[in-house]
Amino acid sequence: MSFTTNQWAILVLVLILGWLLGLLSRSGGGRWRRLYEEERVAHERLRAEHDTRIAAANERIAELERHEPHVGAGTAGAVAAAAAGRRDDLTRISGIDAQEEVRLNDSGIHGFRDIAALTAEQEAALEARLGYTPGRVEDQRWRHQAELLVSGRTTIVPTNSAPAGATRPISRPL
Repeated sequence: MSFTTNQWAILVLVLILGWLLGLLSRSGGGRWRRLYEEERVAHERLRAEHDTRIAAANERIAELERHEPHVGAGTAGAVAAAAAGRRDDLTRISGIDAQEEVRLNDSGIHGFRDIAALTAEQEAALEARLGYTPGRVEDQRWRHQAELLVSGRTTIVPTNSAPAGATRPISRPL
């Protein structure tokens, strides 16, 4: 296989053009390398910002947990009662409907004893956590009603809207 002079000239021109294209693409390759490096730096910066935001959120969570009232004996009893499957029907207390009962259960209140054992501080914290107006639990006398139900009484005093000394029968047996 022998080449003619024209074929050798074309072969040399193709090699020279290939070499020139290689040199030109190399300078463009630097541009791509620079763009890649800029993107990598931007990604690292975003990752650092994300980590900072996560750390700040975790600090805020820890701060909120420090201000949460400690678990009292009543709440510990509620956890034990819930684990044993014993829950009281909290809707028997005037001012608590089925939705409120679910919200109270989610807050760790499962029985009449839990409500009766609430301190004033725990009561205020519960009202704040559930979005109630301050003083609602006291105004509706939940603790008093719960104490009566724990003692086995069949009548309870309703909220302050009723005349003094008025009672209402409990609609369901204890």
